[in-house]
Amino acid sequence: MITLAHLSDVHLAPLPPVRPRELLSKRITGYLNWKIKREKTLDGDGLTRLVRHMRDQNPDFTVVTGDLMNLALDAEINTAHNWLETLGEPATVCITPGNHDAYIPGQLEKALDRWDGYATGETVDAEAFPFIRRVGEVAIVSCSSAIPTAPWFSSGRFDQAQAERLARSLKLLGDGGYFRVVLIHHPPNQEYANPRLGLHGARLFRSVLAEHGAEMILHGHTHQSTVFAIPGPKGDIPVVGVAAAGAAQNEQGGHDPARYNLFSIQRLGSAWQCTMREFGFQRLGTDIVLRLSVRIY
Repeated sequence: MITLAHLSDVHLAPLPPVRPRELLSKRITGYLNWKIKREKTLDGDGLTRLVRHMRDQNPDFTVVTGDLMNLALDAEINTAHNWLETLGEPATVCITPGNHDAYIPGQLEKALDRWDGYATGETVDAEAFPFIRRVGEVAIVSCSSAIPTAPWFSSGRFDQAQAERLARSLKLLGDGGYFRVVLIHHPPNQEYANPRLGLHGARLFRSVLAEHGAEMILHGHTHQSTVFAIPGPKGDIPVVGVAAAGAAQNEQGGHDPARYNLFSIQRLGSAWQCTMREFGFQRLGTDIVLRLSVRIY
C-alpha cells in the first residue's frame, strides 16, 4: 500500500517586508488584498499544526498543488523552499506551481530554480512539465497551469505542447500498469469554467484524459474541499480538490478551514483501490479531526 498526502494553497504567512518598488506591478493589488483580507484569514500557526498532524501519518509521498507564495517576492521564494524542507526531502515531496507562484513575469522561473528537486522528475523531453515521480506502482504526473496574469485575474493555462507531453506520459505509464495521479493547480472541470479565474485549455486537458486515462486528478486553487469527475476511456476519473492549507479556522467567503487529504492506494489482484481520508479543522473547536473517509476508486 502507498499513502499519498495532498496539500494545496499554502500562502505562507506572514508576508515579508515589501519595498515600495516591488509594488510597481500587479503586486499592488495583491498587497492591498492581503492587508484588507488575507492577513486576517491566513494563519501560519494553523498550517504548522496541520503539517505536524500530516507528518504523524507517515505518508510515503506528499504533493503540493501550488500557491506556496502570495506575491512571488524573492523573500517568499526562499521561505517556501525552507517550508518544503519541513515536509520532507525532495525524494518524497513534489509540487506543481499555482498562479500566485507566477504572480509577475520571471518569478516562477526563479522559484522553480530555487525549489529545484521539489519541482523536477522524469520527463518525456527537455521541457520541465509534466514531470513524473514514481513511488512503487504509483506514478505522480505534475502538470503546470501557472502563468502571470493581469490584475484581478487568477486564471491558468494548459496549452497544446504540454497536452502532447501529458498524452505521451499517460500512455507510457498506463502501458506500464501504474496508478496514475495527475497534479494541476487549476481544476479542469466544466463547473469551474471562468475566463478570469479558471483554466484556459481545460477542454484540451479533459480530451487528453478522455483518450489516455488516469486513475485520479488532484488540484487546488478553489480553497474548497471538493470531489468531481471527468470522463476517462474506462469510466469517470475522480477529480479531488483540497481546502487551502494556509486558511485560518475562521475562514470566510465560502472557503473551508485548513485541511489535507491522505490517500491509501493499493492493488488488489488486477484491480486498484484508493481510499481518501480528509483531515482538518472544523469551524468550531480547535482540534484537527478526521472529517471524511471514502473510497474514491
